[in-house]
Amino acid sequence: MNIEQAPVVLDIAGTTLSKADRRRLKHPLTGGLILFARNWESRTQLTALCAEIKQARPDVLICVDHEGGRVQRFRTDGFTHLPAMRSLGELWMKDAMAACDAASAAGHVLAAELRACGVDLSFAPVLDLDHGASSVIGDRAFHRDARVATLLAKSVAHGMLRAGMAHCGKHFPGHGFVKADSHVAVPVDRRSLKAILADDAAPYAWLSATLTAVMPAHVVYPKVDARPAGFSPRWLQDVLRGQMGFTGAIFSDDLSMEGARHLDGGSLSYAEAAAEALNAGCDLVLLCNQSIDGGEAVDALLDDLAAAAAAGRWFPNPDAEQRRLALLPGSPPLPWDDLMHDVAYQRSLERLP
Repeated sequence: MNIEQAPVVLDIAGTTLSKADRRRLKHPLTGGLILFARNWESRTQLTALCAEIKQARPDVLICVDHEGGRVQRFRTDGFTHLPAMRSLGELWMKDAMAACDAASAAGHVLAAELRACGVDLSFAPVLDLDHGASSVIGDRAFHRDARVATLLAKSVAHGMLRAGMAHCGKHFPGHGFVKADSHVAVPVDRRSLKAILADDAAPYAWLSATLTAVMPAHVVYPKVDARPAGFSPRWLQDVLRGQMGFTGAIFSDDLSMEGARHLDGGSLSYAEAAAEALNAGCDLVLLCNQSIDGGEAVDALLDDLAAAAAAGRWFPNPDAEQRRLALLPGSPPLPWDDLMHDVAYQRSLERLP
């Protein structure tokens, strides 16, 4: 199989690699692996697991949702309990410049600790605005004001980059306005394109030269497109890339979420949804929590997506593969023991809110 793109980000069930995990990692369409709390026992185990993954597939991108607050997969054995991003927005209202410094410190600590264990990328920061309506976003958002959210997110991204880690702004063009949770429903935001661009989507335009990756929302904006943003060429190619000039990688959100596979009045398989997302403009597609019961859904996605490429229903993109590879760290991380004595890391710890 000669496909010039490895767009699938899959998961594993346990704390070590199974025989099936190793087989899937070697599949030419596998480009990333996302870790969850179930893959964690200790720092020693996590570091060994990441090394095992890289030994099986050196170019794979090891990812995790590790934002701070209630979305932090690793919380014990030395990992710093990072604050919810709303706390940085609250600090901004007292001292804007101190809030930016604290945000950079949070990004540095977040990324340095993950990298010390072998993780390449965290899906952070959240750029959604805090409209007070969304339970799934809530205190994950920095602020209601797009300008404040932008500057704090840029500071977090700066801290992550200082530790040698790329970052991913989410969920384009904004998930904070809708009440429904796209994990279990198909949220609908009925605002006009002009209203969205002037408010929730504004951080993506202002950070177009900063962000290394973006994740679109499984939200439908019917006045712009009948499809969720992650399956919409209008949103991804015309607005994000064309109008805003974004040049980094685009990840789909989890294809197993309820908001991901109801397109054009029908329900799609994971492979069909993946092909639609890739054709719309995503560079990588995530399928989470499907390895737990043997991983048949993961195997079906890999096999069926390869068949879709062979049949011309999906066209692999070498530029997308280059964007994926650009997310891999360009320098070795500080090992944990060395990190604990690193002056810059210690300073960042002191600056956390």
